[in-house]
Amino acid sequence: MSDAVPSNLRYTRDHEWARGEDDGTVTIGITAHAVDQLGDITMLTLPEPGSKLETGESFGDVDSVKAVSELFAPLAGEVTSTNDQLDASPELVNAAPYGAGWLVTLRPTDRDSLSNLMDAIAYEKLLAETE
Repeated sequence: MSDAVPSNLRYTRDHEWARGEDDGTVTIGITAHAVDQLGDITMLTLPEPGSKLETGESFGDVDSVKAVSELFAPLAGEVTSTNDQLDASPELVNAAPYGAGWLVTLRPTDRDSLSNLMDAIAYEKLLAETE
């Protein structure tokens, strides 16, 4: 498995990642593959804390030099926080998509639904199939 796809995260076919946290919340971001496809990110539109999301529903947009792309919720739940640093520094997503460039945290309706997402091996296989 490559270092590019962290093994401690779960993934969607739309190139979002999700990480379960100790407090029961889930942190969500976009993958390095998505960042590579988008190019330099110039702005993000994210939901307000308290917003309710359904699995697969659009929850925001990423504006880049190449396109505007929708973000899709990997899990249903309530947004508990957004990454406020991205307002002033959207390039954090380019620089550290799995770290400082996280997008939102949410309290999932069903925490077990995290296990329905792809693991790193399955996600790498998806990437290989779409190359």
